[in-house]
Formats: sequence, C-alpha cells, structure tokens
Amino acid sequence: MLVRLLYASRARQPLGAEALDAIFDTSLEQNPRHGITGVLCHSDTTFLQALEGDRDAVSRLFLNIGRDPRHHDVVLLNYEEIAERAFSDWSMGRVNTCKINAATLLRFSAQGELDPYRMPGAASLALLRELIAGASIVGRSAERGRH
Repeated sequence: MLVRLLYASRARQPLGAEALDAIFDTSLEQNPRHGITGVLCHSDTTFLQALEGDRDAVSRLFLNIGRDPRHHDVVLLNYEEIAERAFSDWSMGRVNTCKINAATLLRFSAQGELDPYRMPGAASLALLRELIAGASIVGRSAERGRH
C-alpha cells in the first residue's frame, strides 16, 4: 500500500551547507533501497518534507527522523493512502527556500517564508507541488542528469 507522509521539523541549530548536503546525500543513498521517494524543502532551520512509498518503510523512516538529534519539533502534517506518487521522479528532491521567489511562498503562507507550522497540511503539499511545476526542485549526484 502506497502512502504519503508530510512532516515539519526544526533544526536544533542552524545547519550549514555541509550538514544539509549530508542529510540529502543520505536520503539519495538510502531511499531507493526502500522504495521511498519525496521532496525536502528547507531553510537553514526549518524542514518540510514529503515522503512516499510503502507504509512500513515510510513509517520506519519517519520514526528515525523523529529520533535524529539534529531535529526537534517534529510534527506530522498529513498522512494518507495514495493511488500514485506525486514525487516519483526523485529519490529525494531538494528545494532551498532561500533560492525561490518569495512570492511563491507568499501564496501559501502569511509571512512569505517557509513556516509549515503555521500552514495547513494541504497548503504545504500544494507548495511542494507548485515547486515541482516551477522546476524549483533539484536533485544531486546520480539524479542530477535527470533534471
């Protein structure tokens, strides 16, 4: 059974490019083994992530994220069974919110910044879909040639 899980979390301390790259590289390495796809949208302190795949695999990954000492305030925004994936092209797509137009964020949030804690889960998912439509999502490593 396919599911989509959407969550938000905060970094315990601002993460630099190296730490963010390490998180992303781990996703690129591990997710294909478990049939997980998704998108990570981040600032240096806030994360919004969609995970798609088998219910057990997605649930295990979410529990691991909740135990990760780099995160706190991990909040489940949306969880649903799905007929098809919205993020099937990425073992983990990535969007740095510092590099997208503030008007895009303003369409989905009151302050024009990434704050999934103040956004309904449906708005967070709509933001991620908008980022796909606007080609704001990128991949790295083996995926780079596909985008």
